[in-house]
Amino acid sequence: MDIFDKIAKNMGPLGQHQKWSHGYFSFPKLEGEIAPHMKFRGKEHLVWSLNNYLGLANHPEVREADAKAAADYGMAYPMGARMMSGNSNNHEELEKQLAEFTGFQDAFLLNYGYQGMVSIIDTLVDRNDVIVYDAESHACIIDGVRLHMGKRFVYQHNDMDSLRKQLERATKLTEQSGGGILVITEGVFGMSGAQGKISEVVALKSEFNFRLLIDDAHGFGTMGKTGAGTHEHQNSIAGVDVYFGTFAKSMAGIGAFVASTEEITNYLRYNMRSQTFAKSLPMPMVMGLLKRLELLKSKPELKDKLWTIATALQKGLRERGFDIGNTNSVVTPVFLKGELSDATAITMDLRENYGIFCSIVVYPVIPKGLIMLRLIPTAMHTLEDVERTLNAFSEVGDKLNKGLYKEKKAVEA
Repeated sequence: MDIFDKIAKNMGPLGQHQKWSHGYFSFPKLEGEIAPHMKFRGKEHLVWSLNNYLGLANHPEVREADAKAAADYGMAYPMGARMMSGNSNNHEELEKQLAEFTGFQDAFLLNYGYQGMVSIIDTLVDRNDVIVYDAESHACIIDGVRLHMGKRFVYQHNDMDSLRKQLERATKLTEQSGGGILVITEGVFGMSGAQGKISEVVALKSEFNFRLLIDDAHGFGTMGKTGAGTHEHQNSIAGVDVYFGTFAKSMAGIGAFVASTEEITNYLRYNMRSQTFAKSLPMPMVMGLLKRLELLKSKPELKDKLWTIATALQKGLRERGFDIGNTNSVVTPVFLKGELSDATAITMDLRENYGIFCSIVVYPVIPKGLIMLRLIPTAMHTLEDVERTLNAFSEVGDKLNKGLYKEKKAVEA
């Protein structure tokens, strides 16, 4: 069986039913802040799948900053990698502000979040080191760990007893190899919405010698008193050795950053191959990110509104009998019992008959027999949007319980 046969075999029913070519979203041109409504095949939909937690995507001040920077610099500048001709005062200013905001000595800009995390892991460890990571880590962490030529151990999700056992194993190995231990977890797990137990992991430093790297893609901007992240929320800033945040969620942009001590950050700056051999972030994005960060810090009402929406949504779902797991962040999963055919029917019913779009998650990300619909609240959603969604979910849940999706009686548009 060659690679083409394997692809055809592994696509399965999900690949047959969920192709991108079936349609696309069109984004309305708005003068003010972007609403969570888009058009799909000419019909307006309420969307719960936007990387725009704080509503900055189309904020007037952000649009103005983006447009001015594009006019001033064009999309090509700076024309080179950071270590050659791609550096600027603005890049360094953004790094300085990010470091101060998140509570670290220094920060380093990354062109992309996924690529950045893979490269951070690859750069921090060698064959003598041991990686210990959470079982439900994001794919970018998994891929970074796969590059590691040394030992790696996985601990059960958010299970400190399991982590302790893996740390004991890792300690024995490093005592022989002379290497170190890197523990990796997330601030907020993007699928379940559960916070990583950062403070409890940090507490284990009293028993074991390790460094802690956290991926806080969903926590940066949404968690903590100031929005600095999950480590701020859990009063654990001092215990985190390397902090990773992305611009793709709360900042509604492109790229990411890593923050740590000046020594570690400089080491990454000069050794991360994905950055050393890549063109610098374009100036319009850097200038736009400076404006986004300014608004994130100066307008706490955006985070407050986000949490108002998330709290109402999660409270309403629980009151209507839905299982939303153990989320303690704004990420809102809804777990339903059903098969793949039910999952595709439900999402089509929501989309075509209720005008609601949300992400669907099925096996192998979650166990067989379960469906997860993931809702991402934003500061641009309204309480009316929440009520409309709760009513739709109640009806869809009732159809699922009655077996109507299996009988194909519930999806006719």
